[in-house]
Amino acid sequence: MNDDLAALHARIDRTNELLQRMLAEVAKTPSTHAIFVDAGYLYAAAGRLVAGTEDRRAFDLDAEGLIDALIDLARTVFADSRLLRVYWYDGARRRIHTAEQQSIAELPDVKIRLGNLNANNQQKGVDSLIRSDLESLARHRAISDAALLGGDEDLVSAVEAAQGYGARVHLWGIEAPEGRNQADPLLWEVDSQRTLDLDFFKPYVSRRTASAYEPAGGRPTREDVRFVGAQIAAKWLVSRGRETLMELLPGHPYLPGSVDQDLLVEAEGLLQYSLRGQADLRRALRDGFWDHLQAQY
Repeated sequence: MNDDLAALHARIDRTNELLQRMLAEVAKTPSTHAIFVDAGYLYAAAGRLVAGTEDRRAFDLDAEGLIDALIDLARTVFADSRLLRVYWYDGARRRIHTAEQQSIAELPDVKIRLGNLNANNQQKGVDSLIRSDLESLARHRAISDAALLGGDEDLVSAVEAAQGYGARVHLWGIEAPEGRNQADPLLWEVDSQRTLDLDFFKPYVSRRTASAYEPAGGRPTREDVRFVGAQIAAKWLVSRGRETLMELLPGHPYLPGSVDQDLLVEAEGLLQYSLRGQADLRRALRDGFWDHLQAQY
């Protein structure tokens, strides 16, 4: 009898020792956080706050600088934690990266996730991507804290899913000139709230002006613009890949809206001239783009 008790005590002592070792290891493991950015909310709210418009075409966003600022903020808020990565959620037609989205995807510690963009330029599927990532990372104990920059009520389920696995979700918002730009149910559900103000975003958002595109030499010729279109096509073949651009060929002479917009913005930058409202020059731009593309296949 005494031998049985002694053996039982020995097993209990051994179990307690193992538990103490496990707890000590857990205590030494650093906490981990991730940043989740709903780009649709970011562009609309920051554009309204700094540039006075939600139209992405009317302002430039220094995404790299802003992401660095968000990482620095998280480093201060989660002082004893390490960054897993920044997740950037945006929409794109047929989920094909725009030039800007591609440059964001190439940044270190950034993972870009694309939902679809419908005919009305509305994001579809972004909320479900955020929920999937939040839930998966929390379930696998990959993060202890999540900083969520967003405002849509549909994100409530994503917050609940992460919290269900023990992660804490901290909602970051953007100052609204009037009223609120985040849904009340989302504000009620999160573990903490923080609002980023005008001074935070000013260095990274700048309004475009027509004068910025006006060159000293005046209006470019159709041949000038056609050449730029071909130049951009050549650059995109290298950066986006031949297979991606091959998908455009069946649609000739039309380009998907997002691709056409990227072409326009890049051409204006190269020409230093605004092509808005210049139907003949925009046709020349597309003609040059298609000429080069078709010559490759």
